[in-house]
Amino acid sequence: MQGLTMRRLLLPLIAALAAAGSAFAEPAKPDLKLGFVPGPYEDAFKVGVEPTLRAQGYRVQYFHFSTGLEVNAAIHRGEVDANVMQHSIYLKAYNDRNGTDLVGIVQVPTPPMGLYSRKHRSTDAVPRGASVAVPSDPVNLERALKILRDLGWVKLRPNGNPVDVTELDVIENPAGIRLVPLEAAQAPRVLDDVDFAAIQGNFAIFSGLKLSEALALERMTSPYVNVVAVRKASAETPWARDIVGAYRSDAFKAAIRADRFYDGFKLPDYFE
Repeated sequence: MQGLTMRRLLLPLIAALAAAGSAFAEPAKPDLKLGFVPGPYEDAFKVGVEPTLRAQGYRVQYFHFSTGLEVNAAIHRGEVDANVMQHSIYLKAYNDRNGTDLVGIVQVPTPPMGLYSRKHRSTDAVPRGASVAVPSDPVNLERALKILRDLGWVKLRPNGNPVDVTELDVIENPAGIRLVPLEAAQAPRVLDDVDFAAIQGNFAIFSGLKLSEALALERMTSPYVNVVAVRKASAETPWARDIVGAYRSDAFKAAIRADRFYDGFKLPDYFE
């Protein structure tokens, strides 16, 4: 009888201790909502990043958007936590234009912009009056114009601010090239209608083009390597740091290096 009484006295104490212990247990990891536009970034995330995050207790939800403007707005509204689709110069231009405070937290492997054609096999002799599709946003227009400059097709006015670049920055155009500005995602669809098209790497790959098929590739520098973007207030959260760690992990680097699909991509410095 005395033993039974003792057990009855101990049960509330044991329950209280268990509750106290659970209060100090590691909190459940939040679901992560990732936004993507067409391109290779979602596949790279699924293969090389998600397994690490899943092992840490996260569940990843994928959301798809047609344009970068849409997915950036979704982050600003809190509908997704992060996106993978833009370089830091585009991101700054978006913030300046929209009064937002998105930031990049880690760079990701990025395919360069390339010049493609279904009508010409080389860039040796550009036809007079040739039509060239280029991105309509100033930041990526600058990238396209630099490809044409490096081919010797045009000469550009020095401009230190890519956000201000326009067609008027072409100061010499001996072959009378006709620039055709359009929304970047549309470029692969007009290949049959123009002589050449400067196509961002993600849209080229999504449309079935290979980097090896490009007649010329841009000389990509660090500011044009794409980043994972989040709201500034989220940049130092545990989940954001875990995303950074997963990208920088040996597992992610091994997954990218093992797949020939990523040959020709510009790799972030942490691959060195």
